Amino acid sequence: MTAMEMAVHIALFAVGFVLLIKGGDWFVDAAQSIAHRFGMPELLIGATVVSIGTTLPEVMVSAGGAMAGNSSIAFGNAIGSVICNTALISAITLVVKPAKVERRTFVLPTAFFFLAAAYYVFNAYAFRGFSRLSGVVLLGLFVIYMAATVAQMRRSSLASAAQSAGSGEVKVEGSATQDVIMLIVGAVVIAVGAKLLVDNAKVIATALGVPESVIALTLVALGTSLPELVTAITSLAKGHGALSLGNIIGANLFNLVLVSGTAITIKPFTLEAAAATAMTVDIPLMLGVMLLLTLPALIREKLYRWQGAILLGSYVAYCAYLFFLA
Repeated sequence: MTAMEMAVHIALFAVGFVLLIKGGDWFVDAAQSIAHRFGMPELLIGATVVSIGTTLPEVMVSAGGAMAGNSSIAFGNAIGSVICNTALISAITLVVKPAKVERRTFVLPTAFFFLAAAYYVFNAYAFRGFSRLSGVVLLGLFVIYMAATVAQMRRSSLASAAQSAGSGEVKVEGSATQDVIMLIVGAVVIAVGAKLLVDNAKVIATALGVPESVIALTLVALGTSLPELVTAITSLAKGHGALSLGNIIGANLFNLVLVSGTAITIKPFTLEAAAATAMTVDIPLMLGVMLLLTLPALIREKLYRWQGAILLGSYVAYCAYLFFLA
């Protein structure tokens, strides 16, 4: 690679980084504005609107892979994304700034995640694969979850309106249409920035002699989780920890029901011998880190730094296992 070509890739890498930051800024501001405008809990906005935005790139990739006959890739990607979102991204937010949680808004996305995970795991262990019916069921769970969340949002909005009536509360600037446009623009800018950053990082790393296995485990895995990471960091910086947590839980749920459900419905598949690691390590770890993240919040309505530390330690150990033992 010539010096000029390397300079171009470095410049594109930098552009991708800037787009990620700016897109995350617009995305979080718009989501927070929507939550305040309609009196909805930020955690629920994060678990629905924001999560859909951050997982849409994965939906498109999985759908494209399924159409090309590679839907089984969605199986490993979904589990890996849940582990990364929980044990890396949410762990970072907990170590930096633990937050209190409202149990009433946290129960719904958490319950649906474990319901979807139970069905997902049952198909994997009992049938060693996924039929088109199982894909339809997963998509059905997505629809039911969205309907239940909209109903809960309406109740929260009515309660908030009743409490703030006559309080002289300052209204949110702009219009709801502007918020939605900025949310969409922010999501698109994040997706474009992530692709520019990851694609050019791969080229630069290869030119510098970094092994392909290391690139696959780090840059490729990070690429699918960059939207969630950017949203989490931006939310923390702006003081919206609940939005960040809701995005993590929602993104984890959507990886199972929307991303995998879409791929499975398009192209059902059976698990091969290569999935042994996923069955013995990845799936138990996925369930374990989610329990560690959610149980204290459900019991004590609070998250702790020690959770983040344990989750990060688990992720480091998992990466070490993949590098040296798997």
